[in-house]
Amino acid sequence: MEDLPVHVMVDILSRLPVKTIIHCKSVCKKLLDLVSDSYFVNLHLSRSPVGLMIYHYSEKELMGHLKMRVLKWVEVKDEVNHHNLHHDPVMSLDLNLSPIFQDSQILLMGSVNGLICLWQVCAKIDNIYICNPITREYMILPRQQYHGKGYAINVHCFGVSLLSHEYKVIRIFQRVLILPLNPTSSLSSSSQPSLLEAEVYTLGTGQWRSLGHVPYKINGFHGPYLNGHAHWSIVVDQDSLEEIYAFDFDKETFKLFPSPPVETIQGSRFHFRTLAVLKGCLCQSDTFDSQFTMWVMKEYGVKKSWEKEVIIKKSISPSIDWLMSGPIYPIERLNDGTIFMVYYQDKLLIYSPKGRTIANSELFDNCVSGMPYCPSFLKLQNFESERVYVF
Repeated sequence: MEDLPVHVMVDILSRLPVKTIIHCKSVCKKLLDLVSDSYFVNLHLSRSPVGLMIYHYSEKELMGHLKMRVLKWVEVKDEVNHHNLHHDPVMSLDLNLSPIFQDSQILLMGSVNGLICLWQVCAKIDNIYICNPITREYMILPRQQYHGKGYAINVHCFGVSLLSHEYKVIRIFQRVLILPLNPTSSLSSSSQPSLLEAEVYTLGTGQWRSLGHVPYKINGFHGPYLNGHAHWSIVVDQDSLEEIYAFDFDKETFKLFPSPPVETIQGSRFHFRTLAVLKGCLCQSDTFDSQFTMWVMKEYGVKKSWEKEVIIKKSISPSIDWLMSGPIYPIERLNDGTIFMVYYQDKLLIYSPKGRTIANSELFDNCVSGMPYCPSFLKLQNFESERVYVF
């Protein structure tokens, strides 16, 4: 092996399974240096198949007081005639190994080039982390500059600039303004105006920068990243021509983004809307109490390219009555149209296009959330001015 030219060794190593590459790092210093080199990291990333990253947690207390909080990388085998999910327990990352993650809620905010953005929420902590489950490194971003009073709903997205290749986290604070009400006024608490402010953090700079006011109120806690942009579904605004809002990571500007045709169902008691990226296409899912639909944007940024590809009516499949009672988050699509979805942070589901059926994968028996994940050996230590920790 040592007699081979360096470029041949790098080419061979980049094609090996991630677990094998990790073992190679422990063989000798030469292999360690090769795997740590930026050229190898980029080559391996270009060849890494997209899988799933599942955040698996249990509400039951373990070992006295700790609750199970584990990141599990699931490989997706997408062959011509069959597909399956494979999870190697050795590749799991137990967040309880670090005391700062214990006894708190963790939300997945997105993944770019093998790095994952985590949002930690509990009574006295509101932190954002960047983590690489493969290298087992993580960093804590500085506390945000928000100094407002009262309750604020926060929205995030993690992405990378296409021109500068800088990794950034965008965060929007949505704070409800409590105004004194005139007894004769028709203004209700639900229609109280909100103060929306945005900030952006560039990894390696050590500080947040204010982006000023944001005009539209956003649904959910995070948005998908695609083509250098963050995407969020916005609360319906009579003055808005579209129902999707985008952030350009290069220009650091906001804009309305072409959305699919507005769909309403008379008599529906609720409407859940989520955005996702499947096979490089932006998708919008709409869940009513009588049906679930999914729109796919075939050509990025072109409004006319939206197509409705999935329709599941409760009348056709009464056995999935429970499915229409909460938001559904599509996370990956296979070549035959099979879709993996997370239901209400509770179940990992598999949608089959042939019979238009949805089944519980039963791969995880406790609460889950998930997203597409491409493993990478990108080291967080490459970002200057950041303090890096290891699990």
